[in-house]
Amino acid sequence: MLKNFVFLLPFLSRLFHVVMAGGERLTNGGFSPEMNPFTPKASLVRYWNKQIQHQSPGSAFLLSKASPLTAVASATFAKLASENALPDRLPDFCSAANLFCFPDLGPTLEKHSNDVKFSVYDQRNFTNYGGTIHPGGADSFKKYSQNGNVVTDSFRRYSRDAAGHEDKFTGYADNSNVVEENFNSYGTSATGGSGDFKNYQSGVNNPTSRFKAYSDDGNGRAQTFKTYTHEANAGPGQSFTSYGKNGNGAPNEFSSYGVSSNVIGSDFSNYGENSNAANDTFKGYGGDGNVPRNNFKSYGASGNAAVDTFLNYRDKANVGDDSFASYAKNSNFEKVDFVNYGKSINPGSESFTGYGKGAEGNKIGFKTYTQNSTFKDYAKTGVEFAKYNQSRLGGGKTVNKWVEPGKFFRESLLKESSLIWMPDIKDKMPKRSFLPRNIVSKLPFSTSKIAEIKRVFHAKDNSTMAGIITDAVTECERSPTIGETKRCVGSAEDMIDFATSVLGRNVVLRTTESVAGSKQKVMIGKVKGINGGRVTKSVSCHQSLYPYLLYYCHSVPKVRIYESDLLDPKSKAKINHGIAICHMDTSAWGANHGAFMSLGSRPGQIEVCHWIFENDMNWAIAD
Repeated sequence: MLKNFVFLLPFLSRLFHVVMAGGERLTNGGFSPEMNPFTPKASLVRYWNKQIQHQSPGSAFLLSKASPLTAVASATFAKLASENALPDRLPDFCSAANLFCFPDLGPTLEKHSNDVKFSVYDQRNFTNYGGTIHPGGADSFKKYSQNGNVVTDSFRRYSRDAAGHEDKFTGYADNSNVVEENFNSYGTSATGGSGDFKNYQSGVNNPTSRFKAYSDDGNGRAQTFKTYTHEANAGPGQSFTSYGKNGNGAPNEFSSYGVSSNVIGSDFSNYGENSNAANDTFKGYGGDGNVPRNNFKSYGASGNAAVDTFLNYRDKANVGDDSFASYAKNSNFEKVDFVNYGKSINPGSESFTGYGKGAEGNKIGFKTYTQNSTFKDYAKTGVEFAKYNQSRLGGGKTVNKWVEPGKFFRESLLKESSLIWMPDIKDKMPKRSFLPRNIVSKLPFSTSKIAEIKRVFHAKDNSTMAGIITDAVTECERSPTIGETKRCVGSAEDMIDFATSVLGRNVVLRTTESVAGSKQKVMIGKVKGINGGRVTKSVSCHQSLYPYLLYYCHSVPKVRIYESDLLDPKSKAKINHGIAICHMDTSAWGANHGAFMSLGSRPGQIEVCHWIFENDMNWAIAD
């Protein structure tokens, strides 16, 4: 039998070769013919050759996404998946298969009675850190967890019962990809001192912070959040539960919080409840953001002599949604000022329910708020409404500067020698690989099986990973738009099947060559219209955030596909080769789509073009 296998090796090795356009030959992603022919990557090569009639330069790109598992590891994990036993080997599975997983942080009982400076550090559990009754001094987290891929830290009972102790978080988790921070019982019963969060989680792709029982029963301890989640992108955001409850004279300042961020949410639940003389300031909160969402529930309820100020709150943001439920309810002599509140480019909505109800001696002022504000079951005395904003600030034509320049453009710009602004096309997702079909087919993937998926990937309830899983699966099960055909794929073989089911087997896979030219002006070089520049159909595949590499693939009718050299405007040297898709029918798009905000039109009136970003792909019928 061994002799027969050896005899077959030369034949099997020939299956590795993929013939490229122009006669070039490429082995399996750099594999030599002597490599094991039973790996997931080797299997993908054979599948490509079987299903695709036209050999494509994009074949090597797709192969680079294939699972790195060995033949033995693939068989082992497939068996574990079939037996529902993968959770027991998750760290090994994530490492071997190149997946995106949060580490399981084990608790630590380390105590540090001295002042400490942390730098270039992450994946830690700070439990009982600082000890109890920590007098004076300071702990500094400077440039902590910066530029990381997956950052998760836990601060539990940190600075509890401290006296006059200062904590400084400066440049914390900046420019990292997916960040999850948990502050549980942080600064509880502390006296004096301060917590300073400055340049915290700025530029993060998927930020999450949870502050639970934060500064409860504190006395005169100040907290400052400055430049917090600045220019962050699409995350669950921040959760403040039982923040400052029963506190005394504690000032909290949120300055430049969530500014220029995209779809970030914050939840304030039981914030400042039963506190005395609290002083909270929200200044420049959610400004220039895109669809910010904030929920204030039982905020300042039963408090005494508190002062809350919302200044330039959600100023120049796009849409947005705020909910104030039972705000300052049953409080005593509370003063609240909303100044320049909700002056959005496109107005969102604000809901005030049970606002100031049952309060005594309260003074609440609204200055310049929006036409979409609703006040239900609120206090009839002590509330002042002034400068109610009746006009639509956007006027229907204001371009939201949050929509990145160059993200959408008109087809007329795809002409040689045209100058065009290139958006940031860099892939900001965690680096992951596809799973082999024999594994992904055995894993649960539906909204009815969310609990099973969370068990597989060790995602606790209300965790960042739980949210990521739920969002991805829900989007995959969303009904297609008019004329759209879609499918989410977790294996390269599934992607090939979907593309060929829509376009046939004579297809070409393309992607933009690199990220060169991003966030700068480029010159359009030689342009080629795919399929002769005719209106055609194609399949585009975009990444979704998920533990393994998951693509949302869809086909929409009436598009034109172009490929173009991109040149340096000064030297005219080629710096990139881009793939662009132009949607010729936008009549089914929403009126608030970023394309119309950027280009200043309405659905169905113009075509809209965009580039294929790094690691996204486009399939088209071969010329």
